[in-house]
Amino acid sequence: MTRDGIRYDVVVVGGGPAGLSGALVLGRARRSVLVVDSGEPRNAPAAHMHGFLSRDGAAPGDLLEAGRREVSAYGGAFVTGRALSASRQGGGFAVGLDTGSTVWARRLLVAGGITDELPDVPGLAARWGRDVLHCPYCHGWEVRDRPIGVLATGPMSVHQALHFRQWTGDLTLLTHTGPAPAGEEREQLAARGIAVVEGEAAGLETAGDRLAGVRLHTGETIPLDALAVAPRAVPRAEVLAALGVEPTPHPRGIGAYITADATGLTSVPGVWVAGNLADLTANVLASAASGSTAAMAINGDLIADDTRRAVQARRDPFSREAEARLCERVMGDRRHGI
Repeated sequence: MTRDGIRYDVVVVGGGPAGLSGALVLGRARRSVLVVDSGEPRNAPAAHMHGFLSRDGAAPGDLLEAGRREVSAYGGAFVTGRALSASRQGGGFAVGLDTGSTVWARRLLVAGGITDELPDVPGLAARWGRDVLHCPYCHGWEVRDRPIGVLATGPMSVHQALHFRQWTGDLTLLTHTGPAPAGEEREQLAARGIAVVEGEAAGLETAGDRLAGVRLHTGETIPLDALAVAPRAVPRAEVLAALGVEPTPHPRGIGAYITADATGLTSVPGVWVAGNLADLTANVLASAASGSTAAMAINGDLIADDTRRAVQARRDPFSREAEARLCERVMGDRRHGI
């Protein structure tokens, strides 16, 4: 349960693999943690996740459910909602939620992820995560040796096509709104036996509950079993914007991300990011790992702060009394399940 004025060591924004992994490490470090989760994971449309050692083929929701149980076992708290704002307050951060309540944290871990902005092609969004895909490492095995198309929308489309070629010999690059390949790129595609079809896509064709092809504005339909696209990444970072942290355009033109150091520390002291906010190409396993890395850095930062306060209290009797009162209040909060 949460209410205005509750103080946590860390508020984690986002309850996906990165946020839950961070919350788990922090809970095991005996830190009080609140996870603010909107319940909208990026990979929700996918029936299965892949490439996660020991969890290959598991449903994304099952991983999150198990993670929430584990975090709860170490005292982690959850609230359903969005973190809309944050401001410096009392040596930490006041975080405003869309529920109307405010919670206080000594440190923030923001792992809200990204939203995939899909190409504006009729019928495409409805098949996202099923047979409209983006990552060959996540989905390539499931569509191997079948006719696959790559819908070009930007400068990385040839790169994407060359990667999907590893999983099938029947591959077509649809130029759509992207630049037509020329020079060395055209030669690479030809050398790998990748067909190039020019013309803008007008919509998708289906047969029953599966993709059958892409219809061009010319009326021609290209038969396909799967279609690869490159969505534009839009960060879910309202809290960071409120603190003055703005997204950085990705050099590959695939969206924007939050600049951070190797541990996820942003330009704002006390604020870390993890998962796709910091790395647009991170899969589930890499996102979980980044949450763990950030959590260890956060705990180390809190230890340094705790030590500084303890030394100050030892040197100053009045500070010792204040520190004792603070510890008493914190322990009282924890006895009440906070």
